[in-house]
Amino acid sequence: MALLIKNGTVVTADETFAADVLIEGSTIREVRAGIPANGHTVVDASGLLVLPGGVDAHTHLDMPFGGTTSADDFETGTRAAAIGGTTTIVDFAIQARGTKMRNALDTWWKKAEGKACIDYGLHMIVTDLGTSGLEDMDDMVREGVASFKLFMAYPNVLMVDDATIFKALKQTAKNGALVCMHAENGSVIDVIVQQTLAEGKTAPVYHALTRPTTAEAEAVHRAIALAEIAGAPVYIVHLSSEDALNQVREARDRGLPAFAETCPQYLLLSIEDQMPGKSFDEAKYVFTPPLRKKKNQAKLWDGLKQDHLQVVSTDHCPFCFADQKALGKDDFTKIPNGGPGIENRMQLIHHHGVNAGRLSLNRFVEITSTAPARIFGMYPRKGTIAAGSDADIVLWGPKEKHTISAATHNMRVDYSMFEGFEVVGNARQVYSRGELIVENGKYIGKAGRGTYLRRDARGGAWC
Repeated sequence: MALLIKNGTVVTADETFAADVLIEGSTIREVRAGIPANGHTVVDASGLLVLPGGVDAHTHLDMPFGGTTSADDFETGTRAAAIGGTTTIVDFAIQARGTKMRNALDTWWKKAEGKACIDYGLHMIVTDLGTSGLEDMDDMVREGVASFKLFMAYPNVLMVDDATIFKALKQTAKNGALVCMHAENGSVIDVIVQQTLAEGKTAPVYHALTRPTTAEAEAVHRAIALAEIAGAPVYIVHLSSEDALNQVREARDRGLPAFAETCPQYLLLSIEDQMPGKSFDEAKYVFTPPLRKKKNQAKLWDGLKQDHLQVVSTDHCPFCFADQKALGKDDFTKIPNGGPGIENRMQLIHHHGVNAGRLSLNRFVEITSTAPARIFGMYPRKGTIAAGSDADIVLWGPKEKHTISAATHNMRVDYSMFEGFEVVGNARQVYSRGELIVENGKYIGKAGRGTYLRRDARGGAWC
């Protein structure tokens, strides 16, 4: 028996229209007004928006970092994502130096096995190309790992040199994959950090103050230049500042295939409001790139509206305040970098984007679902509501009120970066491949039902 969603308003990246949606098994069969019931199970979506499930292309579940591990694993993290209206994530496998990328892929598959509540893909973090690393990249593409992340920050941990970045870009120019860059000048930042510590400045706020926007902008400029020389596209992750945005905009104005994402924390939080330098509680907001001055927020929102920024992801990497963030009580460099957000992305961007008049509904769908699906090789299976697409559907109540709080959220972390934020607009029902997995804020699916997505190289917008 098929499932028929009737009387809703379908919203895609391109149009908004009244239509019914017929689902057979895991797939959308038909989208049009007036589909007859014909014995199908009918879901009445009157007054609701029918959205494609959200795609969060930047998460870190069960990730080792700074002597600890991110607090959400693939079960708790993907469950929280689903409750917030996200039905697909792309997480990061991390290649250990001196090892094959295949080892990392196997490790992250095992992390997700029996736990993932929604479908997931994997990027590969490259730390060592070694003698066979380029062939490793081709092997990963064959396994559906269509993107690689390299770091220009975190010296002696994750950072690689320009030659390694260029080699990776040259390889993706051949195999069709996409390089994602963490763009900060890590060498310069490390000097500033050491000088700051020597001055006895150890509070959390100095994490932000030692990572200037010009260090981000310089690295973005360099990453784009290396990609241009290599003849490859490049994607800048978690862009946080106007200075960095200017580099992406200039490149795109020249016709280069440069793409970038930002995150809710950079759109809504600031040094002035969250990190005034008064207490260790500010460790809750230690992530990288750091919080910026409030003046950057309007520029980032405008970047999303004008398509200088294409995606909003979360960089969800939660560490509990009480026993993980506390590792840096006397030294900000020892505070695990990261914050929670996977559950609230759709709520926050709908409320502060659509309700505030900064974004249209269609642009909201594009930056939270369609664009990441396209860029990362999952479209049209994911990211839209159309015949033949996976039945990943969110019935969204545009007038439903919700207060974000650690007391009620589903992420396995003891604080919220958006504590007390009131939003209007929330997921009422969430379907993943035709299965109802969330109803009225409760996850009702099974752990382990999520499947690994083999993504297509050259599935992105530069094709």
